Amino acid sequence: MASSETLLPIDVPPSSAGAPLPHVFADERRLLVAYVAHRPDPKFDGTTPRSISSVTGDQSIVILTAEPYLALQFGPSNDEAISGHRLYGLGLQPYSAFEVLNSTWISSFEKANRVHTSHTPELFSGYQHFVLTFHDSTLEFITENFSASLHQGAVLPALMESVGHAVPTRRVKPTGFFSRLLGRG
Repeated sequence: MASSETLLPIDVPPSSAGAPLPHVFADERRLLVAYVAHRPDPKFDGTTPRSISSVTGDQSIVILTAEPYLALQFGPSNDEAISGHRLYGLGLQPYSAFEVLNSTWISSFEKANRVHTSHTPELFSGYQHFVLTFHDSTLEFITENFSASLHQGAVLPALMESVGHAVPTRRVKPTGFFSRLLGRG
């Protein structure tokens, strides 16, 4: 008989409870997740929250890298509806990170792959299922392993640099055909 799913807390930098601004970049092989880390501010009295965006600098940014990864799911539940998540009864909490042991999600991929002529159950034996809960969303992903690194700056530029793209520093004006098309020429 298969063991039931359980949650094991994992040690990754916790996300900001206010505005973690998680950003996800994924292709068929690599998954990158960037978010604002929790950084206590002893001067904050709770009365005047600061608004930030994905380009607000001087933030502690976490970049998670999973390569290779098998699958991801990003969206609900938020911190107010976390009790509706299927893993909540196992201990899922807001602003936390867990490994899902004996994952039924991984099992579902193994079962679906049985139709393949070269299928063996071992193809899925090295994968792990992880869950990160943020203020407004939850991220679940399946990977063989992942790493976390801490950066200073803004979420979007940090993610773009991790992907390998230069961060634009100025707005490019449309020229020629596009200027005429937009009525600026």
